[in-house]
Amino acid sequence: MKEIYKSPIGNLIIVAEKGALLEVNYMRGNEEFRNENTESTASSYEDGEVIEKTKKWLGRYFQGEPVGIDAIDVKFNLKGSEFAKSVWGMLMEIPYGETTTYGDIAAEIGNKRGIKKMSAQAVGGAVGKNPISIIIPCHRVIGKDGSMTGYGGGLDRKIFLLELESGAAG
Repeated sequence: MKEIYKSPIGNLIIVAEKGALLEVNYMRGNEEFRNENTESTASSYEDGEVIEKTKKWLGRYFQGEPVGIDAIDVKFNLKGSEFAKSVWGMLMEIPYGETTTYGDIAAEIGNKRGIKKMSAQAVGGAVGKNPISIIIPCHRVIGKDGSMTGYGGGLDRKIFLLELESGAAG
């Protein structure tokens, strides 16, 4: 099941499947929705509940409420490599209003895996494939010098989200 959510920074596509949240991503212009990850668009009551809870969470978030990932109360169906899933797990630990760097995430994953040096670029690749934007907060990852680095939704949206979380958006 899929639905478009109108946010202050553009339309978002919300996709639920088998009672879990599969995707939240930006819709670009008038593009038609397409998603290789969904097996069908058949809707179910559970998928509708997931979408409604996701929309409610997004509404609270865009009102400036510091909602954490624990406040959404839906299951995620994350499709990706084990490495990507470990990166997304690290993203979920970044608190509202705070940032971290690709290098810090790489070092933490390296420590957990017993690897001396982990590539920040590899982390960046996994961050860029995050299927559940905003909720899994990939916008909170910045360059080691504090610079705003790439964001799938565009740097203007990344800056907006970080300013919203710092109370400076408006």
